[in-house]
Amino acid sequence: MPIQTRFDFSTGSDRIAGVDEAGRGPLAGAVIAAAVILDPNHPVEGLDDSKVLSAATREALYEAITGSASAWAVGRAEVEEIDRINILQATLKAMTRAVNGLGVEPEHVLVDGNQCPQVPYPVQYVIGGDALVPAISAASIVAKVIRDREMAQLDTRFPGYGFASHKGYSTAAHLDALNRLGPSPVHRTSFAPVRRLLEREFG
Repeated sequence: MPIQTRFDFSTGSDRIAGVDEAGRGPLAGAVIAAAVILDPNHPVEGLDDSKVLSAATREALYEAITGSASAWAVGRAEVEEIDRINILQATLKAMTRAVNGLGVEPEHVLVDGNQCPQVPYPVQYVIGGDALVPAISAASIVAKVIRDREMAQLDTRFPGYGFASHKGYSTAAHLDALNRLGPSPVHRTSFAPVRRLLEREFG
């Protein structure tokens, strides 16, 4: 069942893995998930939902998290997998890969959202967890920073779409570029704006 209040860290467990994703909604690029087990002896100040933090703050917190966490790992699902199995299933697979990539076995896994990935540990979802549970906040930040960096790299490979600025989301500028240039190899053809464009072009 969901946890909708701050998780009680007085349970004595130091191996709580927080899990979150970045890139579920965009029209392009991979979906990235992160799993983080924070070290209670090295707390990171300022953790919050990555969406409410500035890019500079996220970058600084990313360095603090990855430098002090007991364990952290990233999982991903590429565009081809997203289009093949749908974005929800691809996101859950990316989360599973992140948890399985941890070098430390968690005693409990807390996942942002309202669905849980398949993992061999006790797992619960937390609605709004990226603002409630520090480990999920940390995972949110790690996933967001890594994905934003990747989208900036894709901007140089596929110029004209503005990936570095909108990160693949369906902004007016992105939709305009998509209509002018057509889909790139990293656009998700299963997403409606891209699919409609392809249907219009190819019938």
